[in-house]
Amino acid sequence: MTLNQLKYAIAISKENSLNDAAKKLFISQPSLTGAMHALEDELGFDIFIRSKTGISLTVKGAEFLGYARSVVEQYDILDTKYISKTNIKRQFSVSMQHYSFAVKAFMEVVKKYGYDDYEFEVHETKTHEIIDNVKNQKSEIGVLYQNDFNKKVLGKVLSEAGLAFTPLFDCHIYVYISKKNPLAAEKLKSGEPILMEELDEYPCLTFDQGQYNSAYYAEEVLSTHMYKQTIRVSDRATMLNLIKEVNGYTLCSGILCGDLNGKDYCGIKLETDETMTIGYITRKDAIISEIGKKYIDALTKYKKMVLD
Repeated sequence: MTLNQLKYAIAISKENSLNDAAKKLFISQPSLTGAMHALEDELGFDIFIRSKTGISLTVKGAEFLGYARSVVEQYDILDTKYISKTNIKRQFSVSMQHYSFAVKAFMEVVKKYGYDDYEFEVHETKTHEIIDNVKNQKSEIGVLYQNDFNKKVLGKVLSEAGLAFTPLFDCHIYVYISKKNPLAAEKLKSGEPILMEELDEYPCLTFDQGQYNSAYYAEEVLSTHMYKQTIRVSDRATMLNLIKEVNGYTLCSGILCGDLNGKDYCGIKLETDETMTIGYITRKDAIISEIGKKYIDALTKYKKMVLD
C-alpha cells in the first residue's frame, strides 16, 4: 500500500468516475485502474463498485477511505511543516442533529480560528448520516442525543461503528412553538407546563430520517407517541416556517438561540418525566484535535442555558 494509492482512491471517491479522477490526477486511466486493482488485491476486498453508471463505494470501502483521508491529511501536515513549507489548510468538520446551539458553537470556533489555516464543514443532517460521517472520518465530531428509549439501540449501532458517545448535559423536554400560538400566551402567563393532550389539535413537526425513519433514529423524544397530526420536514428553516404559519410544534431541549432562529418562538416545558442527554460522538481510536476540543468546550458552555 502506497501513499499514491491512497490519494488515487480518495480522488476516485470524489469524482465517482475513473476517467474524471485520472484527468484530475494527470495519469492515464489504465494506470489508475491498475493501481486500484493492486490495492484491492492487497486489502482483500473491493473498495469500489464499478457499473455502467459510474463508481460507488462498498461498505468496507467507505470505512477504508475514512482512514485513508486521515493518513493523507497527516502526511500533508508533515509535508507542509517540514518539507515543502507551503500553506496547506487543515479541515475541521462537524455533523449534528438540527440544534441551533451546536451551529452557534461551530460559529464561535470558526471566528476564533479563522480561514487562514482551516477549511470548515458543518452538516445539519439525519441521525444515521451523522454516525456514518464520523465513522468514515468525514466529520471529526457528531452531535446528537440519547435517552432511556434509544440509548440501547444507538449504543449498539455506535459500538459496531467503532464510535463512542460522550454526554455533555441532561435536558428536560420542551415544546418549541410560535409565540402567536394560543398555547404560548396561556402558558407563558400561567407558568404551567404543556400537557400532551393539549397538543393534539396542533401538528407535530419532526425531522425526516429518510430510509431510517425509525423511532430509535428520531431527533425528537417521545417518538413512539401516537400523534394525531404530524408533518415531516428535512431542514430547520422549513420547520421554523411551519411552526409559525400552521401553529405547528416540535419537542426540543429548551436551549434556544434567538439570534439564529429569531425572536418569534419560545420553549415551554412539557409535562413529562422524560429527559434527554445531549452529547457528542467520536471514533474510539481517535485523538481529538485541538480545534475539536475547542468545539466541545464551546458546546459545554450551553449547559448553563439548560432550562429547569
